Amino acid sequence: MGDNNTGVNLPPGFRFYPTDEELVVHFLHRKATLLPCHPDIIPDLQLYPYDPWDLDGKAMAEGNKWYYYSRRTQNRETGHGYWKPIGVDEPIFSNASGHSVGIKKLHAFYIGEPHEDAKTNWILEEFRLTDSASSSNNRSQRRSSKTDYSKWVVCRVYQCTGDNDDDDGTELSCLDEVFLSLDDTDEISFPN
Repeated sequence: MGDNNTGVNLPPGFRFYPTDEELVVHFLHRKATLLPCHPDIIPDLQLYPYDPWDLDGKAMAEGNKWYYYSRRTQNRETGHGYWKPIGVDEPIFSNASGHSVGIKKLHAFYIGEPHEDAKTNWILEEFRLTDSASSSNNRSQRRSSKTDYSKWVVCRVYQCTGDNDDDDGTELSCLDEVFLSLDDTDEISFPN
């Protein structure tokens, strides 16, 4: 693991490579419902005062990726730029139930002010709970706390190192790579 893992004492050989579903179900859901998470390795940060290169030593680091919890906000400005949403919201599904458990939104980091900016190769993946999961959590939380924990997100930040200049910075899943490697779409059978 990286050298700066917020002082967590983890066993030798431990690697933190959670799937999107694991980030939502095992980390974000527990955070939003005030359940303990062991080990508690993802720190709370206010995302937007920090430029992405300032996360080292503040967020959970694994390789070239940083993980942290933050509060959802519309202000995505930092000291040197801002995070701009790219693409569309991507639902995260539970492998066990097949239901949507969360949503992933991608953001690219731009240096400078809007209309006078430069896109960087920094990507933010922001995961949030689905509205149905958030609303069921809100009922129980209102009884126990005045803080609305449904507004929490878990973030994964990384710097793309791809050689393709046309790349929008998103990583392909293994399934996407398989589909792209097929020469003819007639070979793909889609479920009804």
